[in-house]
Amino acid sequence: MTYQKVTIDRRAIPAGAVESRWTAADGWPLRRIDWMAEGSPRGSILFMPGRGDIYEKYLETLAYWQSQGWNVTSADWRGQGGSGRMTDHQYVGHIQDFAQWIEDIAGLWADWAASHPGPHVVIGHSMGGHLVARAIQEKRIDPDAAVLSAPMLGLKGLGLPMSFGHLVTRVMRGLGKPERPAWKVSEKPASPLAIRQTLLTHDNDRYADELWWWGERPELVMGPASWHWVERAYESNIRLNAPGQWEKVRVPMLLIGTSADQLVDNKATLAAAARIPGAELLAFGREARHEILREVDPIRDRVLQTIDDFLARKAIAAEAERVEATA
Repeated sequence: MTYQKVTIDRRAIPAGAVESRWTAADGWPLRRIDWMAEGSPRGSILFMPGRGDIYEKYLETLAYWQSQGWNVTSADWRGQGGSGRMTDHQYVGHIQDFAQWIEDIAGLWADWAASHPGPHVVIGHSMGGHLVARAIQEKRIDPDAAVLSAPMLGLKGLGLPMSFGHLVTRVMRGLGKPERPAWKVSEKPASPLAIRQTLLTHDNDRYADELWWWGERPELVMGPASWHWVERAYESNIRLNAPGQWEKVRVPMLLIGTSADQLVDNKATLAAAARIPGAELLAFGREARHEILREVDPIRDRVLQTIDDFLARKAIAAEAERVEATA
């Protein structure tokens, strides 16, 4: 299909979208949004956002995929956005172990895939990309294709090698309450809120959308991660990048990253793309910041067009071949 820009009110839930709750096996409710395609769908996309993210930030992107004929679903991870908190600190992101998130996406995927037509595509941004990748590596989800947007395959914040960073964060976690915030403001240690946008996007209006939604729905606001989260993130990345892990992936995968990323280690994205059999890579430089799907139009348009082409070749074509083979 030819790329056609879609414009919506980014500060309103679309009329056709439905907000609800999905209940995990242990009874924890995760906030989700579903938006069905009009007519016969091309397939279904599950989009999982990053650390501290909310799906409201990506309504414009969900609208594009929905306009292209996809059923779209997104959800807030446990402990952030509208999916509750793991401690008494509303503004601190915390999780006991990343394995809990893997359990959540495995359960959500099973229910979602059973109720939504294929091909089934999963797209993850930042921490969402990390967790999607782990779930694929551990065979907890079985998408027909996967897209990782600025995935957290390595951490940039402390500027330390993975093993040494893990050691340092284990020490820091033990110096006080593990749930205490690892930094004061923004998305990076020592970074004042005034320059937060310079880490995320060149687009002033799209950046302001998040602040507007925080004002409209203050329960969604989240700030820094806990020291325990940071330590667990290092541990999970060591697990994700271990020898043989990427090489065993057989899901068609598109990775998108930027060398200007100051939040995740783009070198880890490049390394993973080189190790995953058949993986495709879309690489940016200084023109793109971390939130690639919320960048200025020339960048965002290129990203969406690349995803369109990838899904047409890897997901839709594969589904058509399966249907023909069983006919």
